[in-house]
Amino acid sequence: MTRERVRPTADDLAPEGSAERILGCLERLDVRLAEAVAAAQASYGPEAGRDAFRGMHIGADEVTRVLRRAPAASPIGPGTVADVPGLGWLAERYELSEFELNVLLVALAPEVDLRYERLYGYLQDDVTRRRPTVELTLNLLCRGVAEKLRRRSDFAADAPLLRHRLVRLVADPHQVEPSLLARYVVPDEQIVDVLLDASGLDHRLAAWCRLVHAAGNPGWGADRVAELRDLLFAGQRLYLRGPPGSGRGQVTQAAAAGLGRPLLHGDLALAPADPAAFDEAVACYLREAELYGAVPYLDRADTLDGHRRDLMARALAEAPGPVVLAGTTPWPPTPAPLAVRTVEFAPPEAAERRSCWASALAGRAVAAGDLDLLAERFPLTPRAIMEAATVAGGDTLAELSVAARGAAGHELAELADRIEPRAAWADLVLPGDEVAALREICARVAGQGRVLRDWGFGRKIARGTGIGALLAGPPGTGKTMAAEVIAGELHLDLYRINLAAVVSKYIGETEKNLDRIFGAAERANAILLFDEADALLGKRSEVRDAHDRYANIEVAYLLQRMEAYQGVTLLATNMRHNLDEAFTRRLAFTVRFPFPDQGNRALIWRGIWPEDVPLAPGVDADALAERFALSGGHIKNIALAAAFLAGPGPVTMAHVLHAVRREYQKMGKALTDDDLLGVGDG
Repeated sequence: MTRERVRPTADDLAPEGSAERILGCLERLDVRLAEAVAAAQASYGPEAGRDAFRGMHIGADEVTRVLRRAPAASPIGPGTVADVPGLGWLAERYELSEFELNVLLVALAPEVDLRYERLYGYLQDDVTRRRPTVELTLNLLCRGVAEKLRRRSDFAADAPLLRHRLVRLVADPHQVEPSLLARYVVPDEQIVDVLLDASGLDHRLAAWCRLVHAAGNPGWGADRVAELRDLLFAGQRLYLRGPPGSGRGQVTQAAAAGLGRPLLHGDLALAPADPAAFDEAVACYLREAELYGAVPYLDRADTLDGHRRDLMARALAEAPGPVVLAGTTPWPPTPAPLAVRTVEFAPPEAAERRSCWASALAGRAVAAGDLDLLAERFPLTPRAIMEAATVAGGDTLAELSVAARGAAGHELAELADRIEPRAAWADLVLPGDEVAALREICARVAGQGRVLRDWGFGRKIARGTGIGALLAGPPGTGKTMAAEVIAGELHLDLYRINLAAVVSKYIGETEKNLDRIFGAAERANAILLFDEADALLGKRSEVRDAHDRYANIEVAYLLQRMEAYQGVTLLATNMRHNLDEAFTRRLAFTVRFPFPDQGNRALIWRGIWPEDVPLAPGVDADALAERFALSGGHIKNIALAAAFLAGPGPVTMAHVLHAVRREYQKMGKALTDDDLLGVGDG
């Protein structure tokens, strides 16, 4: 797509464009230059044009000629200011006089035709000076010494030409602190491009900016788009605060499109780090947005350090029209008088997430009920929903859930261990009431939208609507397996938190670690399994010293985060009686995992073998269950060890009993041959 710049007031431009008008202006400049060359021949002498080293040395005759000239007098005759038609928009926007437009034209000429470099070198009596200096510019345009002295103010730092960065005064690198008159007048590249009808972004913006032409409404958030469109139309300076991917950019694009304007997206995290370069880059960015008629959108504004933020605030305070900033943290006050209105972009609610899913999956065979489940179970941002819909391997709930989990779990994977759910309901060997409790946990997750949103409990109960469950029982009784079953049933990711790595001896670090975990889990809607929760969840002690006080603060903080978390939190513990009562009061479920009795042990022995294992007829599950009081975890270890012992042949009772002996050794117990007599064929 060709990107054509637009001007704020372009009605006075000729149909052929600005470049054609510039060529016409240069023809008038040529008339003045011809007069100047004729005057220069008389002033510099007949040898001036033939001396290849003119300006690099000076002879006695030349010194005499220079001394004859009156102070500040022009060696090239009195100048004139010509009309510069077709640039009324430039004069109006930057408050330029006709004289200043002519200065810009003189500086622009070498950008159009290199012959002007040779002419300027001759007129300045120095072949090395190929750009117009301030002195040459004044000599070309001023009628006499008085005007020349007065017009020096047009090159002051606060004069329009320099204040608006239309030209730069560049020192000759071979001169030490040259005077104002000796500095070159160089037009800004951005102004050169627009005057010569060049398209495309300024090259100084390429590393951190892009021009976005939005197609229109993103398919969701129509109210937010309309709100932002009205604010932009009113010329507001906005700060959109919300998590990455919350739709700030998409909504702003749609709002700008509603005004018939593109969006100039700038990523401030990629902007120049040097303050001087950053200041120039921001000025270039704001003018580029104006020249394109684009809405400025500066993302990741909260990544700037204080100095660069203050520089940007000063530039924005002087910029016309609407400006949009975006970030995740509150916008701090700045020294510049910049009134910024904060617009919060909270994570979308379930209804808005459903609209996002419907828009992202438009034209695909996805059931309406699946859209509801995806919206309820995955609190994704609009961008994450678009990514998940794009990478999903199919249109089933399971395939879309896998993609949604992948889009949500990147951050949490850095803080916890993800467990791939492999167990099913049939693998659980528990009393019926405990299995029913686990199913109730799943049912509560499925019904959250109905109860909390549709029936209004979420409005009546401010906190504590998350689902916390205590899984209590001896090691190896199936607590982690139950967590896998719940995660698999709900199509949610399961992450195991090792509290030993979370708890820190340094004050405040434990709370920071927990906050990161719960924050990432909220964005991923993952199930959190706090394994061996006794490390932190013990009863709060009487405060005897500072260590006890901070330990109690850690426990209280975990209670608060669990209560605020809207997902599923599972606490696995081996010692139910050691837990603080404050925890159990806040938990929705407590599920016991008793040590399996003989009958349940027999069920575990029968169910532990995969269908493809060649199991010898003599492996007696009932005999093993009767003779060895082992938990399911130990039985799993024994079955796996026996399979490796069997090699390519079938697994026999002898292999199993050998594995039993090894397992008992790990537990610090010894089995004699007498203990193994009479067990099956062993």
